[in-house]
Amino acid sequence: MRQEECWVITDTATGNQRQALALAEHLRRPVRHLVLEPRAPWSWLSPRLALGGNLALPPRQRAWFTPPWPAVAVGCGRSAALFTRMLRKLSAGRCYTVQILDPRIDTAHWDCVIAPRHDRVGGANVLQPLGSLNPIDDRWLADGRESCPQFAELPQPRVGVLLGGPRKGIVLDAGYARRLAAALIARQRAEGGSLLVVASRRTPAAMIEAFRQLTHGLVWAGRGDGNNPYPGVLGWADLLLVTPDSVNMLSEACAVGCPVQTFTTAPLPARIERFHRSLREAGLLAPFGHPPAAAHGPALRETAALATIVRERIHARRASAGATP
Repeated sequence: MRQEECWVITDTATGNQRQALALAEHLRRPVRHLVLEPRAPWSWLSPRLALGGNLALPPRQRAWFTPPWPAVAVGCGRSAALFTRMLRKLSAGRCYTVQILDPRIDTAHWDCVIAPRHDRVGGANVLQPLGSLNPIDDRWLADGRESCPQFAELPQPRVGVLLGGPRKGIVLDAGYARRLAAALIARQRAEGGSLLVVASRRTPAAMIEAFRQLTHGLVWAGRGDGNNPYPGVLGWADLLLVTPDSVNMLSEACAVGCPVQTFTTAPLPARIERFHRSLREAGLLAPFGHPPAAAHGPALRETAALATIVRERIHARRASAGATP
């Protein structure tokens, strides 16, 4: 029945979609993914302005946000927070609402909020993982290796290089890329191995070009370079080097189980530095140049455990209301 569905609500951001879908996969319900784009003024004030129901959406999307309402809704990102907040009221509380990432307003508007520890979001209904949610587990990694069997023949250590992009307080440009590429090449000459470089949609063209000029390994930056090898790179990597900007990329790298390093050239913004420090303290992250063979902490895999907590809370609430879980 549609009422037993789990609606996953996101914007177009890949990182938000991966987090919400990863959690929903473990909730053991049929999933319906809605990519919703509120119009002004809701887009300016999400999730504070919660009046209007589906009038917050452009006409072509309004038919998607109509009853019967789902049993569970999982949202990720500020725009999604508007609709998960609305669903709680529209469903008269029958839809259990889960919001991923700090909604920037009182968390009491949702049944459950999942916000990483470094965001410092408090509340009885708040779960605080160390990193971001993601789908990475042993099966995912095995599928990644199967998708790129050619990587098995590359010289070891296979170093996966994950490139993000600049953000407020973090400069990632051609100069940064040249310094990182030169350091990686120097280590490769000393230790051997292979470089597998994967850019994201946020990676500036100048960074990508710097790597193309300086390295002789794989550099993937978009469809023009063939299929995205990201799952294969994570699946085959002996070491992962991640730029310091992305909580999602660092969390996914730390979920693999191999050593993870990052390359920083300046102090990080306070929020990101708190995250890096937590990873270092857990033995999950080291600065570039740290001996790759050094001991590191267990893989950071939090999604399944968080989903178990959410399922238990859903069942407990339904049982208390006299419903069958």
